[in-house]
Amino acid sequence: MIMYIWRHPKPIEAKGLCIGQTDISVDVRKIKRLANKIERFVRLHQLPKVILVSPLRRSLAVGQILEERGFQYYIVPELAEIDFGIWEGRSWEQIAKQDIDDWCNDFAHFAPTDGESLYQLFIRIERWMNIMTIEKGINDASVPIMAVGHAGWINAAKMIAEGKSVPTTANKWPCPVDYLERSQLDF
Repeated sequence: MIMYIWRHPKPIEAKGLCIGQTDISVDVRKIKRLANKIERFVRLHQLPKVILVSPLRRSLAVGQILEERGFQYYIVPELAEIDFGIWEGRSWEQIAKQDIDDWCNDFAHFAPTDGESLYQLFIRIERWMNIMTIEKGINDASVPIMAVGHAGWINAAKMIAEGKSVPTTANKWPCPVDYLERSQLDF
């Protein structure tokens, strides 16, 4: 099964902040720009006008714009970015150096208080991918899934699709995909 997933537009005033599941605004023009890219892709490849989005505004807003253009969109909680718990919305400078060191020393399993570890994110994504694979097998597996998501989610999903395990050190984590960039996952 194939999934095309676009990274959401760049959020407003997010520079220097930890914004995993923080719901932050995006410029409407950038949302429309991504909607235009997706719409052209769908038209070019003659795909159904169906898009999955995370519940976070920077993804959800794209689905809402596409709905105005005849798309169906579905909110999928499993597509949400990693949850950084008490770090959410704080500047990286406000997060204690020891906490960052603890995270780097146990990259796969460390989670900020009330947050999610990278290992937990991988489990969430793998479960969702398995469900989607089964559902697509029952329906039409030749029709790709299209979604708008987040950099950390996309990186983790790519690693899973490539058969890689959860990285144990931060230097094994890939650079984020660019805003508005489309990634293809085969799983």
